[in-house]
Amino acid sequence: MALEAYAEDTPPPRQQRQRLTVVPVATVTVTHRIEDVAASWAALEAAEIESPGQSAAFTRTWVEAMEIAEDDQLYLTAAFDGEPVALLALWRRRVKGVRLLSWFPGPHVGCNAPLVDAERLAMLGSVERAALWSAMLEKLEGADLIYLKSVPQLFVAGVDIFAELGQSIEAETLYRAQFASWEEANTTQRSKSRRKHDRQQGERLEALGQVSFEEVRGGPEAMPILELMFRQRAARFLAMGVPDPFAEPGVRAFYDATLSPTGGLDVRLQVLRLDGEIVAVRYNIAHGGRLFCLISSMSDDATIQTGSPGKQCLLRVMQTVFDAGYRVFDMGAGFTDEKRHWCNLKLPVRQHYVPLTTLGTMAAKGHFGWQVLRQKLKANKAVMSAVKAVRGRMLRAKGETPRTEGDEHGQ
Repeated sequence: MALEAYAEDTPPPRQQRQRLTVVPVATVTVTHRIEDVAASWAALEAAEIESPGQSAAFTRTWVEAMEIAEDDQLYLTAAFDGEPVALLALWRRRVKGVRLLSWFPGPHVGCNAPLVDAERLAMLGSVERAALWSAMLEKLEGADLIYLKSVPQLFVAGVDIFAELGQSIEAETLYRAQFASWEEANTTQRSKSRRKHDRQQGERLEALGQVSFEEVRGGPEAMPILELMFRQRAARFLAMGVPDPFAEPGVRAFYDATLSPTGGLDVRLQVLRLDGEIVAVRYNIAHGGRLFCLISSMSDDATIQTGSPGKQCLLRVMQTVFDAGYRVFDMGAGFTDEKRHWCNLKLPVRQHYVPLTTLGTMAAKGHFGWQVLRQKLKANKAVMSAVKAVRGRMLRAKGETPRTEGDEHGQ
């Protein structure tokens, strides 16, 4: 089904200051091999990316770890006069009977989006951008629905560059801290009372033992840190009453592979220790001037939690990350107190739907309706607490009690 039919449901972008006087014709290619789009990918990735999911190295590592068949990998590129302007990397799967095309990493990144030449895309008019997406996506076969999860709402020169990408609904908020230095972040984000609160938490943690902070970039010590982090996360997910996304087949193999020195990914593990024992971890991927935090964990020991090890770890990250040369620290989507305290940028992220068949249309309408209901449920704290409690009891009934941080690392 043509994309234009769904572009009508999206609000028009702001008036543009300029646009191309002659609209170029896009040359669109589709391939199942990531190697075939290496040059175009490298050219587009050389600019800033919005997500590790837009990284060729990240995608290649995911494909290998998940053992995705070549036929189920689809890479689309569009070029104007031989210059790449857009690239989509999609994974074909069958979900509840629907043949779905979606991002490779799914919820394992805070957001994702087509990799584009943003300035050139913004110079097109709304109709021309819709035509570009249509020219790309109508090349696809063997699927019912294209579902693009958590696409950030990006304005370039006043233009919402992804507004015409199918039908969309706002789903979450993406939180980022953007500062030139720790001094700027500290002055902007921390009030006098907040500094006092952080200091008191730090004193409670230091009363329990010697506190130290380090960043680990790989090597033999990185793997046991990763193992401990996932054990801490498993315990937290069970307590929250939600499924553990890291327990899915292939996911742990992916994260293990990201630590490989030959994988092309710059992984940073930020670690807080108490008397030498790890009490909090943050898993990040660096790309240019941006640092993306994908996972955070902390000890579930009640005594240690009185010192707020997670917040103390993040405080030390903020004290070092901008002076290390990063300008944007991406903390992912979804609200937490830490994000509220530290992040000065909030970007809406949207779910985008492009049905290709009648079944896909039905699936898109159903999922769209669920997103609307989900937002209403999340706005009602009493209902959400009840839902989580029931879900937690169901998980405990069929699952094993997770290990604690006192267990062996399992290497």
